[in-house]
Amino acid sequence: MAAKQAKGSRPRHVPQRTCIACRKVDAKRGLRRLVRVEDERIAIDPTGKRAGRGAYLCAERGCWETALKRTVIERALKIAHLHPDDRQMLRAYSAELPAGTAEDKVEPDQDPVTGLG
Repeated sequence: MAAKQAKGSRPRHVPQRTCIACRKVDAKRGLRRLVRVEDERIAIDPTGKRAGRGAYLCAERGCWETALKRTVIERALKIAHLHPDDRQMLRAYSAELPAGTAEDKVEPDQDPVTGLG
């Protein structure tokens, strides 16, 4: 009989998700999850386990500002439009996040694609 080969420990699988604003792929734990709840409302899901359709954003202010400026949140969560209360809640949450790198920042009067004002 052949001797058994010693198996090394396999690296643990780390779930990957994509930011809906910048399209950067990162570990699930490194992103913040938005979830669609009843009546086409949105909630921030800190645990990542809440039931409902989810979408992920980087934990940087620039990505949140980009997502709020465009319609990426509505498209990802398949809703017609953001409720004004939800938009205000997301803006308040994004104000508490770090600004991130210069490439991630989007000036309020600039187009995020072309960089022109």
